[in-house]
Amino acid sequence: MSKNKQPALACQDLSASLQGQPVLHRLTLALPPGRWTAIVGPNGAGKSTLLRALAGLIPSLGSIELLGRPLADWPRKARARELAWLGQNESSGDELSAEDVVMLGRLPHRAWLAPPNSADRAAVQQAMAQTQSWDWRQRPLGQLSGGERQRVLLARALAVQAKVLLMDEPLAHLDPPHQADWLQLVRGLADAGVAVVSVLHELNMALQADGLLIMQAGRLLCHGAPGEAETRRSLQQVFDGRLHLLQVQGQWLALPTTAEPPICNVSNVLPLKQKND
Repeated sequence: MSKNKQPALACQDLSASLQGQPVLHRLTLALPPGRWTAIVGPNGAGKSTLLRALAGLIPSLGSIELLGRPLADWPRKARARELAWLGQNESSGDELSAEDVVMLGRLPHRAWLAPPNSADRAAVQQAMAQTQSWDWRQRPLGQLSGGERQRVLLARALAVQAKVLLMDEPLAHLDPPHQADWLQLVRGLADAGVAVVSVLHELNMALQADGLLIMQAGRLLCHGAPGEAETRRSLQQVFDGRLHLLQVQGQWLALPTTAEPPICNVSNVLPLKQKND
């Protein structure tokens, strides 16, 4: 990141607890605009908690800045125009049409009780086209499959047209072709100057990000590009060496490795019975 380029999202000594138990431990990081950052790590590492803390959705200690301004100083509506959120298993009105759900992403841009204007409708149509959900815009959300629902919720986040987009497990329920579409979409957003931050379990997708935040036990173990040796060493470390990382046509891939198979004592294996027994 250039020295004179202001981070889109940054935190200093960020800590957070859930139900009285410390989860995040004094994390410091700066995320630039126009870059896609993937947060990875084993279960329980604090990935989703970090994302929620950065979004201001849970109490935390330390400082958070959005576009160079303390997050707490942003008026709620103004902050919602600049920072969009897609969470896990989000509930929304199942009786609403898909188009109405996506239109909720435009609320930060409208006055109280004001009807949608042409800019709102254009943003919704664009977002639904980007997620290939426009054709069933009139269907109630409750009648959609898991993958269709996820694409509508992603469209709602896109409709905000924010400078920072945070997504927690955005690939849930998406089949491989639509995961590929998501990847292309994210790259386009980053090229347009949006700071995209996503929690991912799909390591092969995460390895295509501009940067990885590798977490372990609520701490930031590494923040680097997938192509850097230290990033790959850290990724191996947090997954106990159970990954095989290889490069194919310039792209890093992660293949899981199995644990050592149990030793089979052949003396304890009974022979199969013969048909004539």
